[in-house]
Amino acid sequence: MAAITAALIKQVREETGAGMMDVKKALTEAEGDVARAKEIIRAKGIAAAGKREGRKAQEGTIASKVVKTANGEVGYAVEINSETDFVAKTPKFVEFADSVLDAAIAADANNVDDVLAAKTADGDVKFDIEQAAALFGEHVKVGQFAKIAGPHVEIYAHRKSAEMPPSIVAMIATDEAGEKVAHEAALQISAMSPRWLTREDVDQAVLDSERRIANEKTSEELAAKGKPQAVIEKIAPKIVEGRLNAFYKEAVLLEQDYVKDPSKTVGKLFDEAGAKALAFARIEVGKGDEEK
Repeated sequence: MAAITAALIKQVREETGAGMMDVKKALTEAEGDVARAKEIIRAKGIAAAGKREGRKAQEGTIASKVVKTANGEVGYAVEINSETDFVAKTPKFVEFADSVLDAAIAADANNVDDVLAAKTADGDVKFDIEQAAALFGEHVKVGQFAKIAGPHVEIYAHRKSAEMPPSIVAMIATDEAGEKVAHEAALQISAMSPRWLTREDVDQAVLDSERRIANEKTSEELAAKGKPQAVIEKIAPKIVEGRLNAFYKEAVLLEQDYVKDPSKTVGKLFDEAGAKALAFARIEVGKGDEEK
């Protein structure tokens, strides 16, 4: 049996991230065999991670990167969740999120399932997530994932404070001319949370619902003012269209008022630059389940 020295405990702690007492117990059980002690720590960590899976993990960070390809640029962003912001802001957690992003990029992932299956030095991201839960002592998971491509991709990562990692990432893909205004557009996406690029992109089910609500609200308001049914039928359609236009101005990126100059829309910003926006994505920590 190898002597369980302070130096040996320190070595295993640094290599596994486990607590001192857990390392000491594992080395004792393994009779000083470092490889076996690591197996014990890993097994116990996975078991503990399973118990934590039911706990909410709505804090965390977002790792993002633009990769140049033969056809232009590709933007990737992946959310890694923890239970507390205390864990989320630790350098090790941020490094872990970056390692997941690197694996996702290497695998050319298109969705969360692809990210989890992406290969890593120890196996795959799913396995690494289990190890991270053991390391940080919290439920850790892959949250949202986004990927967009175009001649130019711009990323803006927003931090709530200097000591915290990014909690909002906005990405926009443009043509080459769009590089001149892409950063401003990314800031807009971060701040104003658009859901669609153009009004043609709005889900039909959502549009139908908005129209029904606008119709009902308009009819009720006009009736409450004592307007005859014939008058309601005549003027209601214009009011409804006005309300739908207001919905577009809130939810559609190119129809939003540009935050730095509300006299023009984001669409006008691109028109003035002779540029075109192709796609965008926005991820905010902890908001994935709400959006679903």
